[in-house]
Amino acid sequence: MVFFRKAALIVIVLLWGALQVSAEMRNEISYLRGDYNGKFFDRHNRTFRIGSAFHYAHAKQHDILLLTSLVEHVLADSAFDAESVHVIHGPPRTDPAMEYYGPYTARIAWRLYRAIDWSHMHHEQTYDILSDNRIPWSAKKEWTDRAVRYYLDKNDVPRSPAPLEVTMRRAGVMMKPYFTMFRNLYPHSNNFFYVAHWWHPAVYEAMMRGGNGSGQDRLVLTVDEVLYDQVLRNRPRRMLLSREVMPRYSRMSPESANIFDNLHMLHGIAYDILAYGEWTHEQKRKELYRVIKAMGYQPGDEKLARKFRIPRPEADPGAYEEWMRGSDGEMNRIMMEMMEEMLPLMTPGGSRAVRSAVMDQVRMKLAPGIQKGERPGSLANALKQVMPEMKMKPHDMDPGVEPVETIRVMLEAWKNKNGNMPDIEPLEMKDEPV
Repeated sequence: MVFFRKAALIVIVLLWGALQVSAEMRNEISYLRGDYNGKFFDRHNRTFRIGSAFHYAHAKQHDILLLTSLVEHVLADSAFDAESVHVIHGPPRTDPAMEYYGPYTARIAWRLYRAIDWSHMHHEQTYDILSDNRIPWSAKKEWTDRAVRYYLDKNDVPRSPAPLEVTMRRAGVMMKPYFTMFRNLYPHSNNFFYVAHWWHPAVYEAMMRGGNGSGQDRLVLTVDEVLYDQVLRNRPRRMLLSREVMPRYSRMSPESANIFDNLHMLHGIAYDILAYGEWTHEQKRKELYRVIKAMGYQPGDEKLARKFRIPRPEADPGAYEEWMRGSDGEMNRIMMEMMEEMLPLMTPGGSRAVRSAVMDQVRMKLAPGIQKGERPGSLANALKQVMPEMKMKPHDMDPGVEPVETIRVMLEAWKNKNGNMPDIEPLEMKDEPV
């Protein structure tokens, strides 16, 4: 009897130890109260539901990748893309939390969902503020700034208000063994999310051009029609940034615009990590949490919020133009710059031919699917094949390990090039658009 009591005690202790590895405090924080709450749902209900469909796909994609063997990626990609398209043509009536549609990932990395849901809350708040025609146009920025401050201060997982040029360098993910796995092996699903990353900012920009009156209703409706008629059928091949699709909103609230870019990039990195087949769940969790922290809000990030350029200040949210569709754009420009900054560390004294071959592989890897001449595997694996002498610190590619020297070099390079960049001009909000 004593033996069984001791054995039971040992089992309890072991189980408790295992639970401590994955157990996380799940305290939730509510949205900021305001008379505008729910106005987006009320005024633009179909548009609200389209956003819910995108969030459904975002949530479930985590579990698809976590539970699917890489050898089945072609079938899984095709099947889930078909499901996502089906859902967006009959979108949900509400927008539940990530865990509802992706329960397995919630068990190993709940903090990832906490960061995403908290950012979706900010989406809803800012849509609500622009939708509420009782808020004078001249007061929209004041209310938006209030929502940004609440988002940054009231939870421990906000995305940074600094631009991706900074946060991507802080994350240091490009030479990790998982980087580009999702866009290369799941191109249909990947490009479905590129549609979402066009649609979200296009809705903001439609509101910014339409004002408080009926023009807003017409332009938001136009964005939804363009989504179904054009964008879903001919999807973007890159992640469009806020500054590209919603230049006016980005000038009015660069902090909010950068928060959404950092959220969208977190989606892609998380999918890369979950798709990677060589790490355990615990290792994936370590790397996810490292990236969440690196791309999260750090005091002082607000000072960097306006440090970017707007390539097309007159972009029309109701027009799906040719420049929106290809692989070349702001996001891939940022990553090509980062690669050029890392190369001297990886190939000191490397030949021009080798560097040219490296940049060719980077360009191909940043596009969805597999291109002619592209080496298999992640970006890091492809570069090892064209650059066998590549130098990397032994543990920099390990899960949860920050590549300190690489990050330092990239951030210094960005500061040298852009540290004195003048802030992007604020948007005059005194007169409502007509």
